[in-house]
Amino acid sequence: KNSVGLTEGKLLFGGTGNLSGKIVWGALDDVVMGGVSESTFQIQPTGSETDGPTGLFKGTVSTSNNGGFTSIRTKNFTVPEDLSAYDGIELRVKGDGRRYKLIVRTSFEWDTVGYIASFDTTKGEWQSVKLPFSSLNPVFRARTMPDAAPFDASNVTSLQLMFSKFEYDGKLNPTFTEGSFELPFSSIRAYINEPITPRFVHVSSAGVTRPERPGLDLSKQPPAVRMNKELGSILTYKLKGEDLIRESGIPYTIVRPCALTEEPAGADLIFDQGDNITGKISREEIAFICVAALASPNAVEKTFEVKSTVPFSEPFVVDPSNPPPEKDYDVYFKELKAGITGKEALEGTPAQV
Repeated sequence: KNSVGLTEGKLLFGGTGNLSGKIVWGALDDVVMGGVSESTFQIQPTGSETDGPTGLFKGTVSTSNNGGFTSIRTKNFTVPEDLSAYDGIELRVKGDGRRYKLIVRTSFEWDTVGYIASFDTTKGEWQSVKLPFSSLNPVFRARTMPDAAPFDASNVTSLQLMFSKFEYDGKLNPTFTEGSFELPFSSIRAYINEPITPRFVHVSSAGVTRPERPGLDLSKQPPAVRMNKELGSILTYKLKGEDLIRESGIPYTIVRPCALTEEPAGADLIFDQGDNITGKISREEIAFICVAALASPNAVEKTFEVKSTVPFSEPFVVDPSNPPPEKDYDVYFKELKAGITGKEALEGTPAQV
């Protein structure tokens, strides 16, 4: 999952009943340079937008003694977080109209370059703030570091939230005011850019739900369905594999070809759902379908069967002087429904329409 990514993202902070999880936050304020600002991190039991628990970054900031910033920083993670499958970090915060910073580090050293993005908030409103990894600037002590190594999303070691008078390279935060502040935040997660496309395309088999289907005339089914037990329950285990993929949270497509042939691609196709069709289809065609699915948001969380319109009794050949046109498989993907697997017939539940 780390190398592929999850549809709902990877939760770094948040979650009912275990809000902070393995993350431990501590204050890091301008007292380290002689200032008098102070902040803290708290868990509010009913502070979220759903009256559940939320984190709270709060404090008082002052420019006395050349200060002007407060922050909370996590302890270094025991094991670096690998976020390389994701595109950025999303925070769910209740704004106060101020501009804050998120600082992400990729080194276990304490005083080192941080990769920083500023974000504005709307007073009194819960909002989702998405910060692409591409927007993170390498900064050390409020100075950008153009020669720093590129941000390494596979080696995230700590997080930090900051409210500061300063932006970067002498620029000032236009929303900065001295005094008290509060920033509730209910979650921090890595996210995948939308529209989400499949990260995993699995080739299964038509017929995986049929061996145990009540009322099915097995004599009219393909050999793999009729002889499932004799073949080591191969279709039963293929269905279990499908279920694991569907439950994993990974953006997926499951392709169920009918009988595979060595014929060329190019025949007209029938896409179906519910695990009812029989027939044949070219291996080459299935390869093209898989590649197309990887790039299509319309293929996400779809399980489908596919066959050609050519019957078993007729071979399919391609005339080199008149090859078939390339297919737009997205036309088929758009017509498919998420959640239809054919297991509805086993479980006695109606298929989605």
